[in-house]
Amino acid sequence: MERIVQDSDDNLSPTSPGDEREVELDYTSAGPEPQPGIGGAPVRWYDANRAEPYTRIVPFAEKQDTSVEFFFKPLTLTALTIAMSVMAYIAMSNDVLEEGRDKKRLGVYASISAFLLFSMIQFRDGPFIRPHPAFWRIVLGVNLVYELALVFLLFQDLGSARIMMTYLDSNLGVPLPEKSYAEDCTLTAANLWNAIDIFCLAHALGWFGKAMILRDYWFCWILSIAFEFAEYSLQHQLPNFAECWWDHWVLDVLLCNWLGIYVGMQTCAYFEVKHFTWRSISSTKGVRRKTKRVLKQFTPHDWTEFHWEGTSSFISYCAVFLLLATFLAAELNPFYLKSLLWMEPSHPIIISRLVGVFMCALPAVRELHQYLNNPEKAVRMGQHAWLLLATVITELLIIFKWSRGMFPEPFPAQIKFAWSVGGALLITYPALKFGLPSVRRYLRRREKGKRSAKVE
Repeated sequence: MERIVQDSDDNLSPTSPGDEREVELDYTSAGPEPQPGIGGAPVRWYDANRAEPYTRIVPFAEKQDTSVEFFFKPLTLTALTIAMSVMAYIAMSNDVLEEGRDKKRLGVYASISAFLLFSMIQFRDGPFIRPHPAFWRIVLGVNLVYELALVFLLFQDLGSARIMMTYLDSNLGVPLPEKSYAEDCTLTAANLWNAIDIFCLAHALGWFGKAMILRDYWFCWILSIAFEFAEYSLQHQLPNFAECWWDHWVLDVLLCNWLGIYVGMQTCAYFEVKHFTWRSISSTKGVRRKTKRVLKQFTPHDWTEFHWEGTSSFISYCAVFLLLATFLAAELNPFYLKSLLWMEPSHPIIISRLVGVFMCALPAVRELHQYLNNPEKAVRMGQHAWLLLATVITELLIIFKWSRGMFPEPFPAQIKFAWSVGGALLITYPALKFGLPSVRRYLRRREKGKRSAKVE
């Protein structure tokens, strides 16, 4: 006889990791041994009823967070009513309809807001449920709006794009001088102190975010060193990539990048060992505890440790290499875009792009990791990963198109040689690691087949 024993604590959320059902089997009442199949006949894969729920595999069918039940109730009609009321009030008020006032920008903002509202209500859920799945649907909507803007810019020339940027900010459209950081490279305490600025903090925060996204020490360090080599390779095109050797390897890699990676990985380690137990807000007693529970709503519901295992198979090697190349391209793209569109590094558009890509990369890399390591559950690449990959590729296409004639100086010979050696190593390693063993296995099977044929 089978019985199910369930935890009797009603205050725990059903999605709490500790709240699991335990199944106890009673073997005392032994009955007839069950026979496989149905009626003695074996069941084949094509006999399954595809209309049954057990045959459906839904990627990222995460549990619903029932610790805040009110916010997970469907309120689509309520949201529609409120949105239409607000839009009607703003569109028909006298202040907005004042004669001579430019309403194009307001119309664009209203269109984007309407699209994000639809995204929040109707898009599919991603892998995260905290603080709310609707938040990550909005993130996906923002990514889609940015991708559509990039597709529009892809079909424009550089001059027209610079003029369009002035619609967003009238201060744009003016050429900016490129700054070089390799003017005085003597290693002195004064030069080191003068090189420390707000960008050092930006470096550390950026690598903290990358560590939270990738959740792997080796991956972060390889990406960090690869970016410094990319700066060496492209400083003939972008003068602000020209830095002193100690700026590259001491301030950037050993100080800022290490600090960001270390703090990020320590945060990941904390979430890996943390015991997640979620109680509903209504069952939490006291204002202090309720406030603490509300703040916890903005922390992860659970945590997944990433194991990329790039050397375990040829497919994993290619996947990790492509992920590394995509991250490197996403790092370099804003430098080229700001140079081509004449924007300062601190411009709100550049900052918004960096923050937006970080927010989009959090669920995207989570989806990619599950797509690569758990194909039984994720039967296709997740929507966040697919869209972010399309966004990075579209940025690259724009840069390649607008860069024609903008960087006439050819690549130095030593840069070509270094990248040729690096490319040869990237090809040689998988050939020796995966290709030779495959050839040997094939030859052994062939020789075994010949021996079997001779015996017969």
